[in-house]
Amino acid sequence: MTKTDLVNYIAEETGLTKADSSRALEAMMNGVIKGLKKDKKVTLTGFAIFENVHKGASEARNPRTGATIKVPAHNVAKIKAGSKLKEALN
Repeated sequence: MTKTDLVNYIAEETGLTKADSSRALEAMMNGVIKGLKKDKKVTLTGFAIFENVHKGASEARNPRTGATIKVPAHNVAKIKAGSKLKEALN
């Protein structure tokens, strides 16, 4: 499912226009990003938990050349499925 498919689905399910559905989806995504930056964690009970996790600097190997490279410290998003999502998929 693409973002466009999801916007269309939201519009059909809620009766909103596609433009309003798109704005609602953008607001939700921006809210998750803002929450991850500020609080480091966003919980959508039953659906998913999003966490902002810091990864320290490390070394990696370029598989093509075999050369060792340094990977700088960075943040990554970690997503854990909630119970309702797990149940729906199984």
